[in-house]
Amino acid sequence: MPTTLPTFPVDEIPFSRRGAWFGLSMVTAMHRTATDVHLVSHVSGMHAILSLRPEGSAFTVEATPAVLTWRREGAEVQATFHSSSALRVRGRGAGMTAADVSEELTPFTGSYLFRDPMDGSVVFTSYESGRRYRLTVLRGTVELTGVEALGSGRRALTVRAASGDEDWEFAIEEYDNGRAPYRTDESFDTIAEGNGREFQAYLDAVAGWRTSATPAAALATYVLWSATVAPAGFLTRESVLMSKHWMDKVWSWDHCFNALALAPGLAREALDQFLIPFDHQAESGALPDSVTHSEVLYNFVKPPIHGWALRRLRALVAIGTDELNEIYNRLAEWTRFWLRTRTAPGRNLPHYQHGNDSGWDNSTMFDRDRVVEAPDLAAFLLVQLDTLADLADELERGEGDFWRSERGRMQTALMTELHDEDGFFAVGPLSGARSKRQSLLLLLPVVAAAGFDPEVQEQLAAGIKSHLTEWGPATEPVQSPDYEADGYWRGPIWAPSTVLIEDGLRRAGFTDIADEVSARFRALCERSGFAENFDARTGEGLRDRAYTWTASAYLLLASEAAARAGEQ
Repeated sequence: MPTTLPTFPVDEIPFSRRGAWFGLSMVTAMHRTATDVHLVSHVSGMHAILSLRPEGSAFTVEATPAVLTWRREGAEVQATFHSSSALRVRGRGAGMTAADVSEELTPFTGSYLFRDPMDGSVVFTSYESGRRYRLTVLRGTVELTGVEALGSGRRALTVRAASGDEDWEFAIEEYDNGRAPYRTDESFDTIAEGNGREFQAYLDAVAGWRTSATPAAALATYVLWSATVAPAGFLTRESVLMSKHWMDKVWSWDHCFNALALAPGLAREALDQFLIPFDHQAESGALPDSVTHSEVLYNFVKPPIHGWALRRLRALVAIGTDELNEIYNRLAEWTRFWLRTRTAPGRNLPHYQHGNDSGWDNSTMFDRDRVVEAPDLAAFLLVQLDTLADLADELERGEGDFWRSERGRMQTALMTELHDEDGFFAVGPLSGARSKRQSLLLLLPVVAAAGFDPEVQEQLAAGIKSHLTEWGPATEPVQSPDYEADGYWRGPIWAPSTVLIEDGLRRAGFTDIADEVSARFRALCERSGFAENFDARTGEGLRDRAYTWTASAYLLLASEAAARAGEQ
């Protein structure tokens, strides 16, 4: 299998490592890319803390999972992680300046710079991240600007060789307070080689199935590895963030795709990823909208795809009886939330309160009413009710018949209240009005299509085919008057919808269409990387360019395609 470490541009994908809460990136804020590489922290949201600029000009920047390199003729600077909280930087032929991004220090913004009399290190304390950044010079000379200065002004450190063409080197640490002086006997090269081996082991665990026919598997795995943070704050388990750009949270449906991608070789990590939002389940049974280091948000929820995900996860991971009982309890309460808290009096189907609840924030399905009874929601619950019924029987919980009864009732309501000869639609429970019909979201009932009548299955498959472009299923048909090339859920291709549709088609027996959906999306990722979403016509990556559920979707579809090829 391929063993060469992938390379990537840091203006699209951050240079980081498993466990770290910071990384090096040229993306410094939402949709903002700088000309310099910055140290960017994610402890309290995305904050660019320090710019790292080699002296001189015309440097190129390239990274592998082990080393980031600035290079020009006669000069080279490199960075590698010594641990999840420490970075080593060395250079020859040019010095480097680390400077506070904000030149305005107030009691609420910027970084204060001082020299620590305990060990002679240089420390930036950041108001934005609430952390300290200690720079310890290991070789070379240091020049400081703005030491102990308040108010406006430049605060920076420059490290150069002591003389001639010697190397220089320093370490940067992100920490809270009161840390022992930085000491090490390990060389930069030894550390970098260890990082390469560590990533290689992770790659072999997650994508041991990869071949030359899956050329993006290594980079997809790096996107996951580098976006993984150690337990801290509200995230009490090792967690894969959506991104180490501005989407630096765990949302309560994206974690399912990341869990499935980790499952082939990292069973415990996959289960932890699946369970993250359940750690913060509300008394009502609702899962939070999102979780990150410093906040848990409950203003919205996300769609109940967890029964679907658990069914797939159990095909890959063995779960002990005690843990399975706890998962059953959590999943049952999450389901009851929809049945008792989101099903209006006198109504038969649950509702979303806003597009954000569905995960498809601005889908055209929500153009008329924001509060809607939606067919995708009912279909997700059909799968979840099936999962609960089977689990209840397996665990001898005595509730299997209840869940099956609820499933039958909900399918009847779905087919009589949200479906007609033209297909599925959503209804406003207050207005009684039907939604527009062109969003791909209205075809998501395909996840439960294996249990539908053949004519409904055919209708769903035909609808999905009408959304297909060269690169996969557009969330709004390109011929629709509401189509927007960069319209978020109003046109672009997304990973989660692609995976859900591919799985539903395959389970319903439409393997030819499922194969086509899989092949087109895999080709899209191999061409355009792992963006948040993609232009449905051109295949261009849009928005955040290092999105973990996109990488996970590629790994899921590629591993399954490789397995099918091996069976032939």
